[in-house]
Amino acid sequence: MATSKLNQIGIDNEKAQALAKKLNDLLANYHIFYQNLRGFHWNIRGNDFFTLHVKFEEIYRQSIEDIDEIAERIRTLGYVPMHAYSDYLKISKIKEMKDVADARTTVKDTLANFTIILIKERELLKQANEANDDGSSNMMSDFIQAQEKVVWMLSSWSSK
Repeated sequence: MATSKLNQIGIDNEKAQALAKKLNDLLANYHIFYQNLRGFHWNIRGNDFFTLHVKFEEIYRQSIEDIDEIAERIRTLGYVPMHAYSDYLKISKIKEMKDVADARTTVKDTLANFTIILIKERELLKQANEANDDGSSNMMSDFIQAQEKVVWMLSSWSSK
């Protein structure tokens, strides 16, 4: 492969561009997911307040770190991460949740949103592997492993 077709980190330009586009899509979904979690954290009520208030904070703190990793990976690939909520709202499959305060609904919605994110990450993992992009691949693998554990925990809580 001629080096003129490679980006600054040695990945085919067309594949890098396609990865950056998918990463921007993930970034948009993550931002809406993050904001939903903040709302759940702030507004949760009922007997499960103390448990879920702390858990939602734990999840949104990890999410904001993941958001930063995704944006920096897009820059590493040579592209610009989206950074406007208006753009996120246009492409995110995850929808804004408003005025949700009961435990069952917040956990159910969080699990559904994790499913969306995990599907997108698995698609990105496959695409990154095909592009020989170990950086994006490793990032997706790490995200998936950590998120599957949170899904297991929330699923266990919701089956009580």
